[in-house]
Amino acid sequence: MSAIVSVRGVHKSFGDNHVLRGVDIDVDDGSITVVIGPSGCGKSVLIKHMIGLLKPDAGAILVDGDDIAKRSERDMVWVRRKFGMLFQHAALFDSMSVFDNVAFPLVEHAHLPRRKVADMVSARLNQLGLFGIEEKYPAELSGGMRKRVGLARATILDPKIVIYDEPMTGLDPIMCENVEEMILTAQRELKVSSIVVSHDMASTFRMASKVAMLFEGKVLVQGPPEEVRNSRVEVVRRFIYLSGTGPLEPPGDA
Repeated sequence: MSAIVSVRGVHKSFGDNHVLRGVDIDVDDGSITVVIGPSGCGKSVLIKHMIGLLKPDAGAILVDGDDIAKRSERDMVWVRRKFGMLFQHAALFDSMSVFDNVAFPLVEHAHLPRRKVADMVSARLNQLGLFGIEEKYPAELSGGMRKRVGLARATILDPKIVIYDEPMTGLDPIMCENVEEMILTAQRELKVSSIVVSHDMASTFRMASKVAMLFEGKVLVQGPPEEVRNSRVEVVRRFIYLSGTGPLEPPGDA
């Protein structure tokens, strides 16, 4: 399987704080790649590099084979069209209806006739199991429905890659399963590649095609979920064991 995003030897410092220390990671086309790791390990900084909001001090970031680290800010407008972003709390506009929230990127960037916009919004909502809610407002929706509306908005311009920033935070186990299904539906129905930043290990191991663990600015391990779950790297074992989803024996006892 070919990689749609490849990060190669990326370093990034902010003053004396060396956040990324030679990161290598591949996001396979059509996959769900989950990035895990403790708070402050560089996950958010890595994501900002992938979408071109930050430039690396060294290394390459290949999106569809194109090193975006060498692109001008003007070129980045087109690169970012390949990405959709779903934020932790969906980040919907409270004063706008579901229809207007989802239509917003089309109105801003596509300049299509109103009828075409309406058809595209309706089709995307239906694909994600959201029927007849166009005139509702975010406050009238459940947390899971708000996230699905956020996903509809994030994908209305048909990006190739969707990034989910901590989508399980603050959700109960049933809602987490609903969000997992939403991510799997997007992969299946919308044919997108997904990058998920998460602390939820149970969800990670249920839905991921690949798991990558970032620690102190480096990727310690990446691979299929079971391979990562059974890693012999001590830090990885401890992180997963403490989450309650890892090996039965504590780290250091193997």
